[in-house]
Amino acid sequence: MMSRASLPISFRGYPLETAAHILNLVPTKKVANTPHEMWTGKAPSQGDSGRQIDLEELQESSGEGTSNTGAQPEEETPVELIDESLPLRRSERVSVPPQFYGFHITTEGDTFISDSTLVNLDEPNSYKEAMAGPESAKWKEAMDSEIQSMYDNQVWNLVDNVPGRKTVGCKWIFKKKTDMDGNVHTYKARLVAKGFTQTPGVDYDETFSPVARIKSIRLMLAIVAFHDYEIWQMDVKTAFLNGKLAEDVYMAQPEGFVNAKHPNRLCKLEKSIYGLKLASRRWNLCFDEKVKEFGFLRSEDESCVYVKANGSVVSFLVLYVDDILLIGNDIPTLQEDKSWLGKCFAMKDIGEASYILGIRIVRDRSKRLIGLSQNTYLDKVLKRFSMDNSKKGELLIQSNAKLSKTQSPSTEVEIAEMSRVPYASAVGSIMYAMTCTCPDVAFALSMVSRYQGNPGKAHWTAVKNILKYLRRTKEWFLVLGGSDDLKVQGYSDSSFQTDRDNYRSQSGWVFTLNGGAVTWKSSKQETVADSTCESEYITASEASKEAIVGLMSKSITIFGQI
Repeated sequence: MMSRASLPISFRGYPLETAAHILNLVPTKKVANTPHEMWTGKAPSQGDSGRQIDLEELQESSGEGTSNTGAQPEEETPVELIDESLPLRRSERVSVPPQFYGFHITTEGDTFISDSTLVNLDEPNSYKEAMAGPESAKWKEAMDSEIQSMYDNQVWNLVDNVPGRKTVGCKWIFKKKTDMDGNVHTYKARLVAKGFTQTPGVDYDETFSPVARIKSIRLMLAIVAFHDYEIWQMDVKTAFLNGKLAEDVYMAQPEGFVNAKHPNRLCKLEKSIYGLKLASRRWNLCFDEKVKEFGFLRSEDESCVYVKANGSVVSFLVLYVDDILLIGNDIPTLQEDKSWLGKCFAMKDIGEASYILGIRIVRDRSKRLIGLSQNTYLDKVLKRFSMDNSKKGELLIQSNAKLSKTQSPSTEVEIAEMSRVPYASAVGSIMYAMTCTCPDVAFALSMVSRYQGNPGKAHWTAVKNILKYLRRTKEWFLVLGGSDDLKVQGYSDSSFQTDRDNYRSQSGWVFTLNGGAVTWKSSKQETVADSTCESEYITASEASKEAIVGLMSKSITIFGQI
């Protein structure tokens, strides 16, 4: 039976069980009754044959092919198998999550909990959901405030609808804003246009708008720590509503605030609104025009860093969408700048900067030090990927971890299992921390990010090792300050042919200013180096480009002399 079914020797127990069961159901020469009837006292029924194992089905499910069956090939006489057979036995064990930390790989039919639900703040997804929830009063107040801002800024005018006129829809976005400890302090309702329905060349043209780079913010903070400048933070309320539109854009009236007298009219937008393709660009052009009127000059190296100097008095302005850092060495001048911004835009004065873009800013002015931390963000990341109670890792990547594409899943079963692992999401979450405050994870993250297209279990283990390391170091700070001079220092290194798939080397470099790292990178080289010397030259070349172009070299020279 095993030879006919091409079963390996490891399945020898199944044909033995089948043969014994068949013999128990048929009469013997010595006794008229069957062994089954003599043992149980009951004649066997047709249903008893259901215990028979279909060897051909077993062979197909095993996926073993034609391994050694333990029998020599010989000419066989066809034997008719019993037709009345049930499917293979299946395990009745209840699947439970594993005891180790990390995601449980579910099987078909199981429900997988989306990683986004692990940090859910119970934010409604629609107007109806907001009004039906227990916090409807707070959301209604937030929407009233948003609509009032629209009226105050004269964002639209109601006009009659014309047949064939293209209309852009709109919807409400609800968000709870938290402080550095994760506590909710503001309920925000934002009316956004459905800009994805706009047509290029018809509804809009250019859409590009710059924001301050994270490394530029770190660089400015290093200068602040060295000179002991003041650093204040402001937020522009409904920033995008300040941009004026040159195009004709018509939008449907917002849900919950439809004009009772003219329900069929449309909103002709006079100013940009969140969600429009060109909204951010219009806001940036408006802000750039206003700050230049007040004497600020834009940096040649960074489009969203402005400086205004009058003798020894200096003010800096750093813009990231609608978040503003106001930096300077003279408090009365900063007060004037703040008052002027308040006249131009609806501003929220946050005071001394302590938390921006998910980065906590801690300052020791007596030692002229500034520390940057993302402990709250990292706590959310660890909880999101079920690593908040894991072991604290000592190493980012194990010394014997040799990652390659050969460790990627190759069968459909393996691919289906790994498709349920939020690999790319975890890499992206770690990437933001690395970009802002964690240069120490750059090399390990560069290694694991190469396999996002088809990650294997070994790759996922490497990602979890990074998360374990971040759990141990989440309270650490990136410290800026402590240096006697304001000079840039750069370091570069390479690792020869670390990539096992194409034998490319790894480049790494870091630049420090005022004793702290302000920019860094670790990446695979674009070409194959023939020697360690060549790989070092490639790395030095890449680092030199960053020193000349990417480090705001002109601005550092100017700012350092002020």
